[in-house]
Amino acid sequence: MTVVLKLGGSVITEKDEPETVDQAALSAAVSAIAESAVSDDIILVHGGGSFGHHHAAEYGVSTTEGTHDVSGVQTIHGAMCRLNAAVVDELTDQGVPAVPVHPFSAAARDADGGLSLPTAQVTTLLDEGFVPVLHGDLVAHAGAGVTVLSGDELIVELAPAVDSDRIGVCSTVPGVLDEEGTVIDRIQSFDAVASALGGSDATDVSGGMAGKVRALLALSAPAVVFGPDALPAFLAGESPGTTIAGDDDD
Repeated sequence: MTVVLKLGGSVITEKDEPETVDQAALSAAVSAIAESAVSDDIILVHGGGSFGHHHAAEYGVSTTEGTHDVSGVQTIHGAMCRLNAAVVDELTDQGVPAVPVHPFSAAARDADGGLSLPTAQVTTLLDEGFVPVLHGDLVAHAGAGVTVLSGDELIVELAPAVDSDRIGVCSTVPGVLDEEGTVIDRIQSFDAVASALGGSDATDVSGGMAGKVRALLALSAPAVVFGPDALPAFLAGESPGTTIAGDDDD
């Protein structure tokens, strides 16, 4: 069984403190991965948190707004590489054969915003016994310079490429919440929950929870959104939090 798992940037960093890893939270998440039965068949994606989002906001870059400022490009991508190195180092320290994969080196958007992301390197690494670790990053964008490539977009590209039947998004909340703050058990259309979805609490240039739900509804397999405490349960095969699946999914 192959699992695609995203660790939200706000889970593993102090999102209000620029370039600050939440070491305790990162260590706990990695421990759950290292101890799970799927640790050898997992692709990890992590968000930008306090490393990417603050710099992207400073330079006015988002998933739709681009920049040609080379200093901004270097600053944003460099920050994400530093966070990726911290995640890979923690995984390695806990015995997970993790290797970094930087999307900026391969991905591109066309002038209409369509994303092209080669995935052969990821599938080959997985087949060879490695755990690929990708991250939210920048992406070359025709006519716009570079824009942000979110971790949620990466999940949408990777899950079908590896024929994943387990997709998880570990967030800071226990699931997608309704207007009363109650976890929504299942989401099958965006319109049904649009009024309950807002942006994230801290700086987020990739769409917040609304962006996550839209991206996950595009998958052919169900995805699960859950909080950090439920990560072991998800890795054990359970479906904590909110299941997001289009009307045609099981």
